[in-house]
Amino acid sequence: MAPIVACAAPDGPSPTTQQATTSLAWTQSNTSGAPTARHESSAAKVGDAIYVIGGRGQRPLDILDLKTGAWRSGAAPPIELNHAQAVSYNGSIYVVGALTGPFPEETVVPNIMIYDPALDQWRTGPEIPADRRRGGAGVTIEGDVLYMIGGNRRGHMSGYVAWTDAFDLKSQTWSQLPDAPRPRDHFHAAALDGKIYAAGGRRSSHDTGDDLNLTVAPVDVFDVASRTWSTIAKPLPTPRAGVAVAAAGGRLIVIGGESAVQQPAHAEVEAYDPARDAWTTLPPLPVGRHGTQAVTVDDAVHIIAGSRNRGGGPELADHWVLD
Repeated sequence: MAPIVACAAPDGPSPTTQQATTSLAWTQSNTSGAPTARHESSAAKVGDAIYVIGGRGQRPLDILDLKTGAWRSGAAPPIELNHAQAVSYNGSIYVVGALTGPFPEETVVPNIMIYDPALDQWRTGPEIPADRRRGGAGVTIEGDVLYMIGGNRRGHMSGYVAWTDAFDLKSQTWSQLPDAPRPRDHFHAAALDGKIYAAGGRRSSHDTGDDLNLTVAPVDVFDVASRTWSTIAKPLPTPRAGVAVAAAGGRLIVIGGESAVQQPAHAEVEAYDPARDAWTTLPPLPVGRHGTQAVTVDDAVHIIAGSRNRGGGPELADHWVLD
């Protein structure tokens, strides 16, 4: 990813956001074929391929060969997997904290679901402890440990939590860590220089009529070495949930999302630089969206699929790259 030389916001920046232009740009990927339209889906990179997984309803596994630019199909997940953040480890893809079933009180998938690209096979992995199960959480890997942060025990009802759990991928054991400073769901996490960032999201409360209103602006940071939480001084400039989050070029990049302030999904793209403790507005998505996952490939950020409006549609099947 090229260095930022300036930035511009489509609707004007917050007081903490730098404004100017940037050498980064979004381009639509020119591929052979196309993935299935979907939202609330996951994505991950293994080797020279991007895997697009799950979403609302029973969706196929779509695989993009990054060398040939061609899409192909793989083995579909054995169950519906939505509202999860996928991660890759040792050549396999782990889908942790997925939801399944209909809105608004989806069922939490009790196990880690694991896909092996070499065998094109799914298997049911270890159970998540029954008293710590939730979906819509932020999930990332640092070293040989998988971290699951926040989430919602009741789908879109008021079951949001601030929990932090670690799964040791070598010993296959779970441990509880200190709670995050605040609960949130419908967000993604990213690891950057030994720290894990929880950015965006909301406290989903369909049962109280607050489906979209309770967005979370503060960005919380977990220090892996000290196992302590802190909150950065400057909140997310455009609060929204359903964001995609990537670590690229030494920055945390928060992409798209949904909120109560507008019917169309957000197109804003905002980057936080820990070294400068500053937010920068990057070029907006050409087509706003929420409910998808960003994938970083050599510091280029890929976004595939999602929902064009807040809520459930229309679903998208396009592929954009920020580079």
